[in-house]
Amino acid sequence: MKILVCLDGSKLAEQILPYATEQALRFNGKLTLLRVTTMPSSAYVGAEGISTGMVDIIEEEIRRQEPEIGAYLDGIAQPLLEKGIDLECVILRPSSAGAAIVDYARDNSINLICIATHGHSGLGRIIFGSVADHVLRESGLPVLLIKPKDLER
Repeated sequence: MKILVCLDGSKLAEQILPYATEQALRFNGKLTLLRVTTMPSSAYVGAEGISTGMVDIIEEEIRRQEPEIGAYLDGIAQPLLEKGIDLECVILRPSSAGAAIVDYARDNSINLICIATHGHSGLGRIIFGSVADHVLRESGLPVLLIKPKDLER
């Protein structure tokens, strides 16, 4: 069984890990820890789109983030490897996180996608969108979806 675990670097997203780990242990599955890089929040897209200079700046920022993301995934992977779980870490550079997850799952014969929501609803969902919602609607695969506990309580 091939299990895709979608992470975004947040503690909220990491709350899916015990559930994905349990699935891997019970079904002798292989985990793929996936982190999708995103456009830096400082990037602004004007009415004319993104200029060539801005594309270069964004690409450089994403390249700068990749070693940090790799170290983050390695840190998540280490305790799972110690439990004997087969896994790999993947970093993708897409234009849309939801589409990247769906495409990766399709192209790599994933059997289960594990993802945590961030609980946006109403206006927040309209503004920020929902990666989890996109994956659920578009993947055509079983999706293990959790709403994480608020860490501030």
